[in-house]
Amino acid sequence: MPRVMDVKGHAGKMREFMQREGRLPGYSEMLALFGYRSKNAVFGALKKLEEHGFIEKRGGKIMPTLMLSGGVRMLGAVQAGFPSPAEEDIADTLSLDAYLIRKPEATFILSVHGDSMINAGILPGDMVLVEKGGTPKSHDVVVAQVDNEWTLKYYIKDETGVSLEPANPRYPVIRPRLSLTIGGIVKAVIRKYG
Repeated sequence: MPRVMDVKGHAGKMREFMQREGRLPGYSEMLALFGYRSKNAVFGALKKLEEHGFIEKRGGKIMPTLMLSGGVRMLGAVQAGFPSPAEEDIADTLSLDAYLIRKPEATFILSVHGDSMINAGILPGDMVLVEKGGTPKSHDVVVAQVDNEWTLKYYIKDETGVSLEPANPRYPVIRPRLSLTIGGIVKAVIRKYG
């Protein structure tokens, strides 16, 4: 009797391999990963993984889908105002990287220390996704080096020049005296609960 393949288990092993190695495993590596003895068994496993949407073939190459590369199921929307009936409807699979990051090669993450941006919803311990290379508009949140010190503030440009403004009244507005370098524009804030 042929054994039933654990599709989700195989996908999990491939996901762990990808996170550890930064790439999909090769056929020989899949032999060991899945505990198989023949490449035909690996071929059959890949066919099942493709049928279940974990991988796809493009130009003869195996590519991971969002389901394999770490996507999160998007179940629909939730009302933040008055309660409404719950409707669970799997709308899509969403990769947080694809959703939050437009330019991976120009994006980095910083951990936030201090409370000068709390009224902007950026709290100590949050992570900010910062994109290098853009020109900030007035009221963008930026990471800037001002007079040789780095800070996270609102970028304000008006007829008097450029200032960096906190989102907490306990902190002063900063006007560069010697130098100002924009390290990047904050594109997203990540907060983990619990």
